[in-house]
Amino acid sequence: MAATTLHGTNVDIRLWTRPDEVEDQAMRQLQNIAALPWTFKHVAVMPDVHYGKGATVGSVIAMRDAVSPAAVGVDIGCGMTAVRTSLRAEDLPDDLGKLRSDIEKAVPVGFAKHKATAFSGRDAADWDQFWRGFDDLTDAVRGQAEKALHQMGTLGGGNHFIELCLDTEGGVWLMLHSGSRGIGNLLAQHHIEVAQRLAHNKALPDPDLAVFLAHTPQMAAYRHDLFWAQDYARRNRAVMTRLICDVLRKRFWQIKFDEPISCHHNYVAEETHFDTDVLVTRKGAIRAGRGDLGIIPGSMGTGSYIVRGLGNPMSFESASHGAGRRMSRNKARKQFSAADLAEQTAGVECRKDAGVVDEIPAAYKDIDQVIRDQEDLVEVVAKLKQVVCVKG
Repeated sequence: MAATTLHGTNVDIRLWTRPDEVEDQAMRQLQNIAALPWTFKHVAVMPDVHYGKGATVGSVIAMRDAVSPAAVGVDIGCGMTAVRTSLRAEDLPDDLGKLRSDIEKAVPVGFAKHKATAFSGRDAADWDQFWRGFDDLTDAVRGQAEKALHQMGTLGGGNHFIELCLDTEGGVWLMLHSGSRGIGNLLAQHHIEVAQRLAHNKALPDPDLAVFLAHTPQMAAYRHDLFWAQDYARRNRAVMTRLICDVLRKRFWQIKFDEPISCHHNYVAEETHFDTDVLVTRKGAIRAGRGDLGIIPGSMGTGSYIVRGLGNPMSFESASHGAGRRMSRNKARKQFSAADLAEQTAGVECRKDAGVVDEIPAAYKDIDQVIRDQEDLVEVVAKLKQVVCVKG
């Protein structure tokens, strides 16, 4: 669909969805972002848009000489990885419960962590160099090194997941969603609090939109910790991918894997748009430069898409990060039961208990419509449907 333009105080808001489908809270957030003096050109709003902490989930915010840590969010570097395997649907066992159990044993979920270091030279050659960077992070995370080390290669909870999926031709894919775990959260919370105490942020319409300004020690400190956490998140997904591939190799000894597709969808990047150097915050959005491969998941019962970016400049070369929630977690828990979850995830080997009812497919927008709404941002490479879903 063609983007709809709404006028804002400082810049416009361009929406790849119908304005009447954006809840009032989210629209107020978008207006607040568009009113900031540092916001550049316009705010690009993806079709999975919904209300979020700090900034709207499904928004792309380009700023000149500024960045808002709360707009990035507390799960710095959260994103997706997908790998196509050589397996076919007919290679999978009829009972997928044992396969799901083996994955859960290999990758800690929820609050669990590894008992020993899970990272190895198979994941990246420069692990030692990366980890030495922990000592240069803010003093606020001193004492968290061991926890961060043992959470490397873990899933977490909430909307994070590991899936085995089938594409429309019967090919088997591995897909997972996670971020920077506890260390990313701690770093984000610290810098959000620092930003909110700065004098230039006192008169903002929303204190959660407090920014760091270029050429200040606070900005330098945040950028350092931010980029380290984004790297942590990327490595976390790489470790999990390798652990799950090892599980599959034990069962299917002839299996082969394509090169992984990986993308952040909560992060900051230094980019040039409209001939201007900016800091682009994608809060629930992926980069969709021309030719970029990306992953747009739905819910735990509806499937996902592998896409290729079209490089649309008006979206700052971005696309949605998923289906996006259509109701809050609390509302989903009140409205649906474990029986509803079991019905909506029929045919998927997954948890079907009250602990994950807030992730029920009905709590999310229609992923097929979300994809149709951004046909000028991405083209579909593959449509996937999960047969195994692991959640914390």
